[in-house]
Amino acid sequence: MTVVMEKPGKTESARPAAPVKEARRPSRSMMVAGIVVLWLVLFAVLRGKQTLALAAADLTDLHRWFNDVNDSIGANRNSNPLFLYFFNEIRLVIDTLVTFVQELISQPSGDRPLPQIGWLGVVGIAGYVSWAVGNWRVALLAVAGFTFLGLQGLWQESMDTLALTLTAVFVALLFAIPIGVWAGLSDRFNRIVTPFLDFMQTMPTFVYLAPLTLFFLIGGASATIATAIYAAPPTIRITAHAIRNVSRTTVEAADSLGATRRQSLLKVLLPMSKRTVVMGVNQTIMAALAMVTIAALINAPGLGVVVLQALQSLDVGTAFNAGLAIVVMAIVLDRVTTAAAAREENARRSKNRLLKRRRPLLGAGAAVTAVLIHLSHTYLWAAEFPGDGTVGSHIASAADSATNWAQDSLSGVTNAIRDVITNGLLNPFQTLVTDSPWWLVGAVLVALGVVLGGWKSGVTTAVCVGLLVGTGLWSDAMTTLASTLVATVLVMVLGIVFGVWMGRSMMVDRLIRPTLDAAQVMPPFVYLVPFLALFGPTRFTAIVAAIVYGAPVAMKIIADGIRAVPETTVEAATSAGCNTWQIITKVQLPMSRSALTLATNQGLIYVLSMVVVGGLVGAGALGYDVVAGFSRGELYGKGLAAGLAIVLLGVMFDRITQAAARRATA
Repeated sequence: MTVVMEKPGKTESARPAAPVKEARRPSRSMMVAGIVVLWLVLFAVLRGKQTLALAAADLTDLHRWFNDVNDSIGANRNSNPLFLYFFNEIRLVIDTLVTFVQELISQPSGDRPLPQIGWLGVVGIAGYVSWAVGNWRVALLAVAGFTFLGLQGLWQESMDTLALTLTAVFVALLFAIPIGVWAGLSDRFNRIVTPFLDFMQTMPTFVYLAPLTLFFLIGGASATIATAIYAAPPTIRITAHAIRNVSRTTVEAADSLGATRRQSLLKVLLPMSKRTVVMGVNQTIMAALAMVTIAALINAPGLGVVVLQALQSLDVGTAFNAGLAIVVMAIVLDRVTTAAAAREENARRSKNRLLKRRRPLLGAGAAVTAVLIHLSHTYLWAAEFPGDGTVGSHIASAADSATNWAQDSLSGVTNAIRDVITNGLLNPFQTLVTDSPWWLVGAVLVALGVVLGGWKSGVTTAVCVGLLVGTGLWSDAMTTLASTLVATVLVMVLGIVFGVWMGRSMMVDRLIRPTLDAAQVMPPFVYLVPFLALFGPTRFTAIVAAIVYGAPVAMKIIADGIRAVPETTVEAATSAGCNTWQIITKVQLPMSRSALTLATNQGLIYVLSMVVVGGLVGAGALGYDVVAGFSRGELYGKGLAAGLAIVLLGVMFDRITQAAARRATA
């Protein structure tokens, strides 16, 4: 037996060192669960203490200060140099522009009892422009759509809405396209302007109205300015994106041929970005139409006034008829601008077969349109829309009948749905956030911001929480927060179910996506009408409308995320024996985490916007505060503070979810 003797000191060094086990950090989900459990424990102990509740008629010092500022500005509007030579001049210019367009197509002009261009001329212009920038199918749609507006008995209201929309889009594009080009050419300026665009797109439509009335009073001018500001960011973003995505080799080729920077911009960058820029204009038009209808709250004329008055009087039939007119106008404007973006590509596909005929036909069409304009300017039958709006009366009557039938026949189902969601989700969560001490809810929000989005999100959340307390509307803000989060959870449930279905089946995607696109065209006002008929004027109406409003964008984002999962990964999971449920839950959804987080971000912003608009149909909280601020002068300051609180909620939600999306992508 041979004994192997080891040299002294070699035994320990020859053996590999045992690996040191690192302490495993808890996952984010575990940390979130721990925060929630601690919150529930402290809630049970501290319930009802330091909730900062404020009665509907009570005002804080901040609200009174806002009222004083409003009164002071009103008293000094015609003597203060800042207003005399700046704000008043801007209002005068915009008001002159709005009045010009209104007198052209919607309002009596001078001694004329009717506008300069009557209905026949407007329909002719709509058809010709749609044909010139699109195709004959879009022209037929435009003619049919505008004619339908008259048959509804809403011609003048529709033209008022169109006049404000066109004016606001014109003003928005005057500064949006140059800013977008600048942001596309300059990285430094793009970094500066991006946070402002994020902030502007986070703010719900309601929030733009109150501060602008402080400087520009109520009326068409304020509505146009608010709409232009609200509608500009899409064009700025998309224009900058288009400029940045022009092929670098093309730009370098132009530079090598001696093109100056201005020539490169005008001859290369802008022509090659035209289609994408037109898509941005499309988004601006849709945003402008949505804002113009809501601007009825500050005395802007048009279809929004009809919808607002009908909602306030619970006249579902009238509201449905006017809402349908808004949808028709939105569809026409959307299809015209979409066709304009795709026209050059379609012309290339046709190999210029119709190009030789198109120019003479356009010339003939221009001549016919000029004749129609002349007739509508000269003859009463061509100026005033014929008929008494019987189609609109029939639509309103049918909507009222359907409402009565739904309330009588479906009340059991609708009440059951309302009670399940209200008692099972909304009431418990609202009680938790409104009856907890304000500092406890604030600490929970900051902690969740840090866990989900990182320390920067935590700092932003802490600032927002502090400012929310300062608005004096903490309890109302928490009520709005509860409604928003509950609606967002339901939006994500729908988004995941339908998004996964669409992402896994192209046929399902082709069937559902056009409906989702059409739903995103509709302004927020319109969503309230059918659910007002089903559920009456309650906060649940606003929540259901918010779910339907926010779900389409979540579904589309999740569907695209599911489709982006590599086929090889799915095939590997299938070959390993995974069934469909396992592939969805273990492969596709985890690998689409960034899309899920982005869908949550967009769903939150959409839902917050609609929950606030729901203040018109009994949603209460911050939405009611804003509406009351417009209707009652003594509550103006409170309404302005409510608008600030809505902005703070939007910024907080946006920053946390965007940071979480970036972390998920990383």
